[in-house]
Amino acid sequence: MSTLVLFLQLFSIVPLALGLNHPNCDLTKSQDQGSTLRIFHIDSPCSPFKSSSPLSWEARVLQTLAQDQARLQYLSSLVAGRSVVPIASGRQMLQSTTYIVKALIGTPAQPLLLAMDTSSDVAWIPCSGCVGCPSNTAFSPAKSTSFKNVSCSAPQCKQVPNPTCGARACSFNLTYGSSSIAANLSQDTIRLAADPIKAFTFGCVNKVAGGGTIPPPQGLLGLGRGPLSLMSQAQSVYKSTFSYCLPSFRSLTFSGSLRLGPTSQPQRVKYTQLLRNPRRSSLYYVNLVAIRVGRKVVDLPPAAIAFNPSTGAGTIFDSGTVYTRLAKPVYEAVRNEFRKRVKPTTAVVTSLGGFDTCYSGQVKVPTITFMFKGVNMTMPADNLMLHSTAGSTSCLAMAAAPENVNSVVNVIASMQQQNHRVLIDVPNGRLGLARERCS
Repeated sequence: MSTLVLFLQLFSIVPLALGLNHPNCDLTKSQDQGSTLRIFHIDSPCSPFKSSSPLSWEARVLQTLAQDQARLQYLSSLVAGRSVVPIASGRQMLQSTTYIVKALIGTPAQPLLLAMDTSSDVAWIPCSGCVGCPSNTAFSPAKSTSFKNVSCSAPQCKQVPNPTCGARACSFNLTYGSSSIAANLSQDTIRLAADPIKAFTFGCVNKVAGGGTIPPPQGLLGLGRGPLSLMSQAQSVYKSTFSYCLPSFRSLTFSGSLRLGPTSQPQRVKYTQLLRNPRRSSLYYVNLVAIRVGRKVVDLPPAAIAFNPSTGAGTIFDSGTVYTRLAKPVYEAVRNEFRKRVKPTTAVVTSLGGFDTCYSGQVKVPTITFMFKGVNMTMPADNLMLHSTAGSTSCLAMAAAPENVNSVVNVIASMQQQNHRVLIDVPNGRLGLARERCS
């Protein structure tokens, strides 16, 4: 395969051509390493997303926390019968996008950056001529000989919200905050690396109306488990299998990897059962059995970590949430044990926004281990502590999940996954974990 390049993106997106002066950052050149695909951080030398007026550390943390809060609401809203694909609802589009994938769409191919999301089945792309779209770049259907609209009689038309038939094509409308979005359900060839996926179904956005809330400028490509996600539509190519390894925030180049398909996946991986919750069937659930802080297994209320298919409760792995969220009683028990084991014991605990365990100066912190049946995931300080630019303040990068949701969802987020290989193997019903230096 050719290289598929992902970018960690926290706040904004800019055209692909900007910010790629580093000698290893030419996206037009193949940098194959078998099935290994490269990942970059927003602040890496290869990132085109650097802000000309970067936020302060405190402002950035608070903004990310707010985005995470909205995403938790989105994840908790995914109850069977209430969400549909490829664009589920305005609430679904409010999620913060974290990773960006370079995709080639159409014939001849047009390069676009799409947000990749392991918990979404969404596929939507801003199209040329879109009225009110905030994107600087858009897909041009007129320039693609393989593009076609999906007819109203096609089964995919039944999987979008409020479908209507205009000019014999399936179209639909949705809301995003105070704005409304109109799209046609369409198909075209999408190329991820060297793999062409023909007749890929997506929403071609053609109008954004209303004021206030501005929708994300980039498109979205879901890696969830729904029928119109990438993994489902490209099942013959990727066999519903992929893995990723996210590098540490402290890595100089911040380059990690994504591998699509069963080929070239690592062998030294320990597995736990991958669960499917019919209430939130798109998400990747696992059975969290305990949490250890240092050497102490924390006493947790069983109901707060239990997998419950009747309510949608349980624990998921998610690439789009930045900081891990745990049910309030679970978080408080883990946090309290963590504080006891921080050295020096005289360190004063402060707070920053939604983070309630922050310290000034240097502290030594214990590891935290998520314990699953068959595998443990141990996180050292780099996965746990968020450090200010000056290094004078550090915070435990976990928080309690919002209580005003319709059931408990514990979310193992991207910062805690860093420098771990996470392997999703749907055919064999398992999720694999292995410690790996991704930088």
